[in-house]
Amino acid sequence: MHVYENLVDALKDLKNRGFTTDFNIAFDNIQCQASGVCLSPSQFEIVEHYRFEGETNPSDSSVIYAVQSLDGSMKGTLISAYGVYSDAVSEQMIQKLYVHES
Repeated sequence: MHVYENLVDALKDLKNRGFTTDFNIAFDNIQCQASGVCLSPSQFEIVEHYRFEGETNPSDSSVIYAVQSLDGSMKGTLISAYGVYSDAVSEQMIQKLYVHES
């Protein structure tokens, strides 16, 4: 797995490696605003993830996910805040995004 200093560096490198679609969480799926394509949790996999904490406030944190559709047709990134700024998501989406870190 790669090591990044910050979210911007991670996003830039992932895009250079082909994760070009920008996804947003839409409660029970992820959505590409540009194309309107939505993927349910059963239609994509998380291939990498990176967690970043705010320099001055640990609760100002986010995770960037590198995701790929199961059919291989889409690769992109999903940035999710957690803590106070987290988005409302379904239980199924929470389980999909939950990653066990060692």
